[in-house]
Amino acid sequence: MPHTITVLPGDGIGPEVMDLALHVLDAAAAKFDFQISRSTHLVGGAALDATQNETPLPQETIAASEQADAILFGSVGGPKWENLPPDIQPERGALLPLRKHFGLFANLRPGSCHPSLTHASPVKNELIPNGFDVLCVRELTGGIYFGTPKGREERNGEPVAFDTMVYKKSEIENILHVAFKAAQGRDKRLTSVDKANVLATSVLWRETANEIAAQYPDVTMDHLYVDNAAMQLVKRPDSFDVIVTENLFGDILSDEMAMISGSLGMLPSASLGNMKDDGLYFGMYEPSGGSAPDIAGKGIANPIAQILSVSMMLRYSLGETAAADAIDHAVQATIDSGLRTGDLFTGAEGESKVNTIEMGTAILAHLDKVSPSRQGPLSPR
Repeated sequence: MPHTITVLPGDGIGPEVMDLALHVLDAAAAKFDFQISRSTHLVGGAALDATQNETPLPQETIAASEQADAILFGSVGGPKWENLPPDIQPERGALLPLRKHFGLFANLRPGSCHPSLTHASPVKNELIPNGFDVLCVRELTGGIYFGTPKGREERNGEPVAFDTMVYKKSEIENILHVAFKAAQGRDKRLTSVDKANVLATSVLWRETANEIAAQYPDVTMDHLYVDNAAMQLVKRPDSFDVIVTENLFGDILSDEMAMISGSLGMLPSASLGNMKDDGLYFGMYEPSGGSAPDIAGKGIANPIAQILSVSMMLRYSLGETAAADAIDHAVQATIDSGLRTGDLFTGAEGESKVNTIEMGTAILAHLDKVSPSRQGPLSPR
């Protein structure tokens, strides 16, 4: 049976980089002998334009996604739609409802800096001579973003705003299982980040982490307070393997990881639901960066984050691990060869500045010596 995916290119540079990612997906499918059945649908600003600002998430997009094994998502949003009511703006009206509809509670966001790109990181080269590769596992549907009550009111003559941080033990257990399983597939080291010296939710988080750790004796777990974790990510990012944390802390730490990696254009992400009986997840896979409307249509966007999103999809939702590994290695080989899109180019010796299609073509050529028909220059579909 073919794997079924729903493709949502979105806005801005989304369609450009998605096109290249699909070329890479097709090459991997041909090389590793599996089939992909896919359909493409509107989301975000593109959907708003098509529906006269009725919705950024059409019902047919949801219906198609319900029939799929995974969603491959581009990027949404831009200045064109910023003045619309908040509930139908592309990000709030499409991305968040998709996560809620499919119960995507676990966000996996890698933060890596290839050894050949350490000069692009704001972290000193001598601290990361071999680069680093960290995975942040963030709880996505609980915590202070969703806790109630929240709001504003007047107390004693002045405005007061309030939010509530709340976690159920089951929510903590669910995200910890995802993190431990991810660590088992890596270096078997997990750092649980909390603020247990201050927050009651973090006390429960740490207690639960210790309980769950007993089920994964092959994984070494330690604890860090979130402020210390933020400092250590700058001081010694290569000391981490997998980080697991709650929603707010994960939002902040994953952005810090992106910054020290050198470019958002290199970083994919996955939002996962519960593990299925076959050990795989339904998930939504997307670049960590935005739609970059300022460079849309110029052919200079970095497609690597979208291509690596394909790799994550193959690994976590489709079970095609060999193909995922090959894509990861192809990206590494391309970067090591000195090719750089504008966001990565520093003018250092050995670097060559390339455009979007040239970067995609080079990655495709490195994809484990795929068939000659896939090694020529790419053209948009």
